[in-house]
Amino acid sequence: MSKKEKIPRQDMPEQDPKVRAKNFNEVPLGYTEEQAVLEAKRCIQCKKPLCIAGCPVDVDIPGFIKSIAEEDFIGAALKLKETNALPAICGRVCPQEDQCEKVCVLGKKGEPVAIGRLERFAADYERESGNIMIPDVAPPTGKKVAVVGAGPAGLTIAGDLVKLGHDVTVFEALHKAGGVLIYGIPEFRLPKSIVDAEVDYLEKLGVKIVVNAAIGRVKTVDELFEEGFDAVFLGVGAGAPVFMNIPGENLSGIYSANEYLTRSNLMKAYRFPEYDTPIVRGKNVVVIGGGNVAMDSVRTALRLGADNAYIIYRRTEVEMPARTEEVHHAKEEGVQFKLLTNPVEYTGNENGWVTGMKCLRMELGEPDESGRRRPVPIKDSEFIIDVDTVVVAVGAMANPLVASTTPGLEINRWDYIVANEETGETSRKGVYAGGDIVTGSATVILAMGAGRNSARAIDEYLK
Repeated sequence: MSKKEKIPRQDMPEQDPKVRAKNFNEVPLGYTEEQAVLEAKRCIQCKKPLCIAGCPVDVDIPGFIKSIAEEDFIGAALKLKETNALPAICGRVCPQEDQCEKVCVLGKKGEPVAIGRLERFAADYERESGNIMIPDVAPPTGKKVAVVGAGPAGLTIAGDLVKLGHDVTVFEALHKAGGVLIYGIPEFRLPKSIVDAEVDYLEKLGVKIVVNAAIGRVKTVDELFEEGFDAVFLGVGAGAPVFMNIPGENLSGIYSANEYLTRSNLMKAYRFPEYDTPIVRGKNVVVIGGGNVAMDSVRTALRLGADNAYIIYRRTEVEMPARTEEVHHAKEEGVQFKLLTNPVEYTGNENGWVTGMKCLRMELGEPDESGRRRPVPIKDSEFIIDVDTVVVAVGAMANPLVASTTPGLEINRWDYIVANEETGETSRKGVYAGGDIVTGSATVILAMGAGRNSARAIDEYLK
């Protein structure tokens, strides 16, 4: 056994569950320098590193880890930024366990290298040192690109294209850049200050960001071309809510996860009681769903003072799409899981507010097209849960605003934009698209990968 394998994977220090369930501060506290160096020394610097192939934005993972092992922390951050404009974000919210760490050679016999934690460490070190290096950009090409949406896809493509010398303007519908990073993911998982710092870095590179600019309302894609833009990238995400269409769903107190998290994020409810914004604060809160958004919602409910915060999910924990870490954190904080359970009806009081939720118990049958076993209702198994707040976190859909105001832009039957997977090209010349508006709801890093691919394609097109 080599010396490297003898070093155990370094645990990340975390806030105590009982304390953090009542605050919005970040849960994992980050590695110390000593922990980071020890963890980096576990990397065996493979000749053919599979981890790079596992990364949607092709980060030179062994390269940045080697720098950390040699205590060149700023060098590690620069290596990351060669291909990843948002390393402090990715180090926190990427599902590394399904990507780079999944294929790490050390993981075959033991624990993989903690690539995500090391990425976070290097990016945080650079930011906290105040020594943020701005790389050189290519000389101006004279070409102008409009990016619609300042989420992960839009920010990534903007950073890539501005480095190549193009003039890039990002148009964001809301009053802050960041998209889902700002209004979707809660503070305890991704602090706003981190996102602001990454956006600030892009602005220092030369990216122009225009907020309160909903393309499709204030101006159309055609008008952007008329104003002199040579190419347009659509990274507008999938921000429209999905409901279950069950009786009583129109009662007050029932929210989409999209609205619930956006209100809590944009109205600074996460700084309660300092900001006492009119966000919903339920005592018995039920969140329907089993993904990361459901975990974000239910953990937010706890922090806003819920006595009981439940996850209702129609399959078992094995089928839950949420990251294992999220489920683990939710359990530690006191979230109650009601699995193999499906809501069928809501009941309310005379004022129209939800008071109860009728559920059926489920069992798993044969696998469906997703490969997961299909939940089947158990006859006569109804029961009622007392609730005053319900958050529906069963997915999101495309907002039709851009597509409906862009003639000739092909969309599919779910209103997502049809685009080439490799390049992001759409049916309109000079118009590219990527991220959730093409794939449907996915991860931050996959949207970034789409932005990266379209940046290459747009650069070629402009030449």
